[in-house]
Amino acid sequence: MLFITFQFIDAFDILLVAFLLYQVYIIIKGTPAVNIFTGIFVIYCIWILVRALDMKLFGSILSKFIDVGVIAIIIVFQQELRKFLLFVGTNEFLNRNKILKVLFSRNTKKTKTSYSSINIKPIINACFKMGETKTGALIVVGRNTDLKLYINTGDPIEAGISERMIENIFFKNSPLHDGAVIINENKIVAARCVLPVTEKEQFPAHYGMRHRAAVGITESTDALAIIVSEQTGAVSLSLSGDIKSNLTPSQLNDLLKRELNMV
Repeated sequence: MLFITFQFIDAFDILLVAFLLYQVYIIIKGTPAVNIFTGIFVIYCIWILVRALDMKLFGSILSKFIDVGVIAIIIVFQQELRKFLLFVGTNEFLNRNKILKVLFSRNTKKTKTSYSSINIKPIINACFKMGETKTGALIVVGRNTDLKLYINTGDPIEAGISERMIENIFFKNSPLHDGAVIINENKIVAARCVLPVTEKEQFPAHYGMRHRAAVGITESTDALAIIVSEQTGAVSLSLSGDIKSNLTPSQLNDLLKRELNMV
C-alpha cells in the first residue's frame, strides 16, 4: 500500500499515549528519574528505528534489553509508579482533569469523605500561635491514603484535636516535638512520626528538613502537610509535592476547606 490508513481510533491512541506521558512527566519532573526516563525513551525510539531499517544484529541486542525493560522500569521507578497509581486511584486525578471531572461529576458530588469533618480551626490557630514564637511544627492531615506505615514510626496519641494539645506536642522541651504529627479522621493519631523526604534535585535551598519531609509525604500520598518554619515562623501548606508558602490564616483556612471537600 502506498498510503497508510489513519482512522479515529489511531488519533485516540496517539492522544491517550500523549496524555499518559504528560502525566508521567508531571510526576517525575524535578527528580533524578527524569534523566532515567529520558534514556529509556531514547533507547526505545532507537529500537523502533532499527526495526524499521531491518538491522538484525543491532536489533537483536536491543530487543533483549527491551524484553527485560518492563522489569527494569518497575524496579527503577518503584516510587514514581506508586505515586502514579495513587494519583489515578484518588479524587486528585479527577480534580486535575476537567474533562474527566465533568464525566464523573455525578459520582464525585455524592461521595462523602471521612476527612471532610476534620476540625481545622484549632489546627490553624495553633500553627499561627507557634509561628509567632517560631516554634517549628509539621502536621500531616490524612485523606484517602492509608498512613499506617508512617503512623507506626511514631508514638500513638489517639486524642481529640485542640490548640493546647498541638502546642504542647511541639513545645521545644517536649519529647514528642521532633517529628510529625499525623491527624486522621478528626483525631491526632500519632506524634514524633518519621516521614520520607523528597528527592527533588531543584529543591529551594532556604527550605529546611521539615519542608522536605512535607513535600516527601505529599508526593507519595494524597495527604496534606502544614509546616511552621522554626527560622521565620512562616506557615506553609504542601500538597501533591508542591508548597504554598507564607500563608495567612484566611488563606490556609480556604485551602484546607477546598482540599478537604468542606466547600
